[in-house]
Amino acid sequence: MTREPDRPEGYDCHRDGGPYAGIASFLARIAEERPRLAAHHRVELHAIAPWLDRTARPAAEEEPIRFHPARRTACLAYGAVEFVTAWADTLRRPVTVRLDHVGDADETTRELLDALARRKPSLLRLESRDGGAPRRAAAEPTRTALGESLARGFYHHAERIARRGRATVTPDGDLRLWWAFTTGLATALAALDRAAEALDLYHEARAATDDPKITMSAAYATAMLYARHLPASDQDPEQARRWLERAIDLAAGLDDPRRRTLSTVFYEQGLALLDARAGEHAYALRLVNDGLARLTAMLGSGERSQDVARLRHNRAQVYLAMGERDLALADLDTVIEHDPDNCEYYVDRAALYRAAGRAKAAIGDYGTAIRLGPHLPEAYYNRAVLQQERGRTARACEDLERALAVDPGHLDARITLVNLRVESGALDEAETEARAGLELAPRDPALLCTLGLVRSERGGLAEADELLTRALAGDPKLVEAWTNRAAVRFDRGEVAAAVADLDRAVALSEAPVPRYNRGKALVRLGRTEEAARDFAYALTQPGLDRALRRDLRAELARCRRP
Repeated sequence: MTREPDRPEGYDCHRDGGPYAGIASFLARIAEERPRLAAHHRVELHAIAPWLDRTARPAAEEEPIRFHPARRTACLAYGAVEFVTAWADTLRRPVTVRLDHVGDADETTRELLDALARRKPSLLRLESRDGGAPRRAAAEPTRTALGESLARGFYHHAERIARRGRATVTPDGDLRLWWAFTTGLATALAALDRAAEALDLYHEARAATDDPKITMSAAYATAMLYARHLPASDQDPEQARRWLERAIDLAAGLDDPRRRTLSTVFYEQGLALLDARAGEHAYALRLVNDGLARLTAMLGSGERSQDVARLRHNRAQVYLAMGERDLALADLDTVIEHDPDNCEYYVDRAALYRAAGRAKAAIGDYGTAIRLGPHLPEAYYNRAVLQQERGRTARACEDLERALAVDPGHLDARITLVNLRVESGALDEAETEARAGLELAPRDPALLCTLGLVRSERGGLAEADELLTRALAGDPKLVEAWTNRAAVRFDRGEVAAAVADLDRAVALSEAPVPRYNRGKALVRLGRTEEAARDFAYALTQPGLDRALRRDLRAELARCRRP
């Protein structure tokens, strides 16, 4: 792998080679040379370069009942960059890697290379050559290649295959193949947040054929678009229910009793989803239980265990909505036993552990989800919150930094990290983080509030006031912004204005800090009786930390002195 700088090793990244073309071969070379390092990044390496996993079947053969979210490729890119960086840090001399046709690379390759460029590993030099000429004639689109891309979550590539495939067939010439490319294209578009285009494809399919199996599948897919994938303003539960009922009616006419049962059970899970969202939990639970009973009666031991796990997961969600945490946890334990490689289940169980106060178990499940996901930003964020609650600030900051490296737009992670920086006195880093977040979301009230807090801590009271005012314009119910602007105005000598802001904060929240602050401002105005009432009320609130309780008692005693 180590080459002389003037003899760079070349990799062809043209999109005709598929997702991660070129870069997958580069990663595979490192993995073969450093197997122990590769073992720590097994999930992302096997996803990017599947031939490294000699035990795996083609992803399309797994018959997935759910697809990876489109954002998974960002998680894969983060893990791959960590792998390359760790390798590059062990080099003794520079290594140059030539990447050809980068300008014509697949979206997955460009995403990974962008992440690598931001990291800039030591001693690794990337020499990109943008070429406009085709790498070679594109491979003939096939149904198998489409299924593989969809199953692996590479939706831009799947879209290209499906469009090329649809251009080669017609409903009259080869209805089954045309439908495979059409529904594959619709699936890719829905995953890429282009659900309206997917909806048009299903309308086209219904106009092209009345084949019962195709219209059944199209009906179910249309229902899921209305239930989940269309923008919130365009989602329509009643439309979704009508299409689901149509799919179930068509499933009842299937000749194969096994296929009839499987299709009916899974279409009814869509109805259970709608019932649960509508608060009809008893109906949802009955549908899930009935489906489980029918699957259990039909399937052999261990057969289609992932399908059974998915239904148990659905039931766990219903139990959770009903407040039955123990039943939900029992189902999730069984789900993980049947399908131990699904990161989603560990995230859900971690949330239950967290709610039950079992922080150590929750942290463990988030860690497993991060390994299997891999590198789920939400799991990093949730683990960081638990670490913060346990006083492990350094670990919390590390997880928050990882979450933002994968998803720079994760505002909750950004705000939490800024607040931790402020608490530790690292105001330069706090301000840098806050301004980076505002570059992505310039009107976000919470970020404006957080930067306002930073500026006030650094003595920029006028700018802090302006930032907090902008935050309140975006969210008049943001208690922290009213409280922080009051503190700024108090420090500027505008005590009456501070009291007015704290009146708004107190009206919105029972939290003790706004009452304490208003009491202090009222004392400054000589209104000690009102101040005493605020201090006394704040002392009745649960969860007071020791320092605040001490200060409240001291202020109340001063107010009551003759």
